[in-house]
Amino acid sequence: GSVRDSVAGVELAAMGIPQALGYASIAGMPAVSGFYALFLPLLAFATFGSSRYLVVAADSATAAILAGGISPMAEPASMRYVALAGMVAMLTAGFLLLARLLKLGFLADFLSRTVLVGFLTGVGFQVGIAVMGEMLGLQIRSHRTVGQLAEIARDLPRIHLPSVGLAALVVAGVVVLNRFAPRVPGPLIAVAGAIAASASWDFAGRGIAVIGPIAGGLPHLGLPNVNWRDIEPLIPVAGSCFVMIVAQSAATARIYAVRHQERPDENADLTGLSAANAVAALSGTFVVNGSPTQTAIAESSGGRSQVTHVAAAAVVSLVLLFLTRPFQYLPRCVLGAIVFTVAIHLTDLRGMRKIRMESPGEFWLALTTAGVVVLLGVEQGIVL
Repeated sequence: GSVRDSVAGVELAAMGIPQALGYASIAGMPAVSGFYALFLPLLAFATFGSSRYLVVAADSATAAILAGGISPMAEPASMRYVALAGMVAMLTAGFLLLARLLKLGFLADFLSRTVLVGFLTGVGFQVGIAVMGEMLGLQIRSHRTVGQLAEIARDLPRIHLPSVGLAALVVAGVVVLNRFAPRVPGPLIAVAGAIAASASWDFAGRGIAVIGPIAGGLPHLGLPNVNWRDIEPLIPVAGSCFVMIVAQSAATARIYAVRHQERPDENADLTGLSAANAVAALSGTFVVNGSPTQTAIAESSGGRSQVTHVAAAAVVSLVLLFLTRPFQYLPRCVLGAIVFTVAIHLTDLRGMRKIRMESPGEFWLALTTAGVVVLLGVEQGIVL
C-alpha cells in the first residue's frame, strides 16, 4: 500500500507543480511561493488533519480572493506584498483554529452545493480572463475582470503571435490529454517541453516573455514582517479565505469520505487546515485550501493515505533544492495557458445545467453568484 501511495505522491507532485506555479501567478506572488505552498502545508495537513484524501495546497479560489484583497495595498510579487500575503495566511489560520475550538465544522452544511458551483464557475471565468493577457503576450494593468476584457479588446492589434500560438498549443494539448488520457500529466509535459524549447531556441530573445530566475533552496522560516496597522485591512480578506476554505475543503473531504464509506471529521480537518495555513505563513507562501482538483488527482492515481502527501512534499523539496534553474526559461504564455486549463476545469457548466433541470430558482442563485464574482469580485461573491 505505501509503495502505491508513494507512486501516487510522485504523480501528485508532477500534476501539482505546474498548477502551483499558476496559482502563484493568480495570487500575484513570486513563482517560488507556488513550490513552497506544495511543501510544508501538505505535511502539516497530513499530520493534523483527519481526511486521508484531501490535498491541501495552493488553490485558485483563495488565490483569487487574496489578489483581489492585497493588490490595492502593495505591488504584486514585492517583498511587502509577500509579507501581507503571509499575514493573511496567519489570520486565516487563526480563524480556522477558532472555528475548531468552537466546533464550527457544521458551518460547511450551510453553504449549499448550488452556491459553491456558481461561485467556482465565476472564479473560473474570472481567472480565465485574468490570464488571457499573458496568453496573448499583452501587458494588462486592470485588476477587474471588466477592465481586463476592455484592455484586451483595445490591444488586440498588438498581440504577440508566437506567444498566442504557443499558448493555444498548450491549452489544446492539455485539454485533449485530460479528455483521452487523464492519467498522463499533461501540464508537466507542457512545462517540460516549453522549458526545453525556450532554452534551446532562446524564446526570450524572440520576444516571448519568460518567468525569469527563481530563488532555489528550501523556504526560510519566519513570521511575516508587517505592522500592527496593516492587520486591520487584512481581516476581511482572511475572513473571505476562511469562508471559502471551510466550504470547499469540507465539501471536497465529504465527497471522498462518502465515496470510500468513511465518516468525515470536519472539526479535525479544521485543525489540519489551520496548521497548514500557519505553516504557509511561516514559510513565505500564501493561503492554502483543500483543492478539489489536486485531491481528484491524488485519489485517481491510487493515493489512499497520508503517505501520498509526504511523498509529494518530498518531490517538491528535491525540485526546490536542485531543479529551480530550468524554470526560469518557462514562457509566461505557457504558464497562462496552464492556468487557463484550470479555469476551464473550474467552470462547472455541466453542474450548472444539472441545477437548472432540478430547480430553476436555484439555477438563478448559482448564476447570480457567478455573475457577482465576475463583475464585482470574489469577496463580494462570498459576501453575497
